[in-house]
Amino acid sequence: MFNFSALPPLSLYIHMPWCVRKCPYCDFNSHAVIEPIPEADYINALIADLEQALPSVWGRTLQTIFIGGGTPSLFSGDAIATLLSAVRARLPVRPDIEITLEANPGTLEAGRFRAYREAGVNRLSIGVQSFDDDILQRLGRVHDGSQAVAAVQEAKSAGFERINLDLMFGLPGQSLVQAMDDVDRAIELAPDHISYYQLTVEPNTAFHHQPPSLPDDDEIWQFQAQGCERLAAAGYAQYEISAYAQDGKQCRHNLNYWSFGDYIGIGAGAHGKITRADTQQIGRYWKAKHPRDYLLQTPLQQTSRVAGEKTVRRDEVGLEFMMNVLRLTDGFPSSLFYEHTGMPLKIVDEALNEAQHRGLIEWDIQRIQPTQQGQRFLNDLLELFVSTPR
Repeated sequence: MFNFSALPPLSLYIHMPWCVRKCPYCDFNSHAVIEPIPEADYINALIADLEQALPSVWGRTLQTIFIGGGTPSLFSGDAIATLLSAVRARLPVRPDIEITLEANPGTLEAGRFRAYREAGVNRLSIGVQSFDDDILQRLGRVHDGSQAVAAVQEAKSAGFERINLDLMFGLPGQSLVQAMDDVDRAIELAPDHISYYQLTVEPNTAFHHQPPSLPDDDEIWQFQAQGCERLAAAGYAQYEISAYAQDGKQCRHNLNYWSFGDYIGIGAGAHGKITRADTQQIGRYWKAKHPRDYLLQTPLQQTSRVAGEKTVRRDEVGLEFMMNVLRLTDGFPSSLFYEHTGMPLKIVDEALNEAQHRGLIEWDIQRIQPTQQGQRFLNDLLELFVSTPR
């Protein structure tokens, strides 16, 4: 049994599972559009899905909303407005709530940016990945570099002040010069946030079955180190392994994830994590993955949208917590462990001491922080927390 004196902040994640085309590196739950998206049916299913979650979060206020995918920008502005209105009608929201929508460059999606802003979306995350046309083709992207630039300009003209650019490195055939050119071009566009992360080849992707030629480990480390230096020089501080932001512009939604906060997950394949004060438990759940299966359920059968669920055990909570918070460059207050897990920090003392001995973290009664070595070898650091006492 845990002992929660307070509940973590609460967010909402909404999954839109359709894309124009499945990218060969993508292992997210996304499906190429073969026939028209059943937009109205899916929005109604999301609302019914949210209603199912309400009893577990009564009285709690949403801090952030993130609409991810897939490609949410394939949905119309009216659909997003209907969805967000339904959320506000069913849950209290923070007055300055952060509402992010993922979008891909391209004329069709970019033309909808103003409608999204009017619907209440106040932050866009644009999947640029690279500005190099040849590399974009190797990645299977449906846009080119000029469309990526145009999408950012369109977002700004639509009134968006909060914009993230997703940028990858270690791409097929990519050189250091090309990687740094991507970073420089992203900086020139002056978003307030840049996600800069390494391409990894995941199982069950086209790249896994037919691996492309990728830069070696030494080259990738150069891409990361020099990219970080350029971003820092331009005023983008690294606050998480792959996240860089201007002062005060960190993504609050992702910070809640990385702080082991709670989140409702609705949509095909969405995952959720909810802390329950009444049962003193932390529960995880996930929804039916394929949109066809997700849409088959009627409101009266909505419980079957949950494809699986589990209760986090006491011996798992140390690792689950650390898997998130040790991604944060500045670490976290030591007190956060008890506040968000309901367990005393002493259950991970042995692992913390060993991590400090190896030079992977610095910690005291006030704060726990990964070192640069700890962030570079995060998997080695996390292995120390694999088992905690029941």
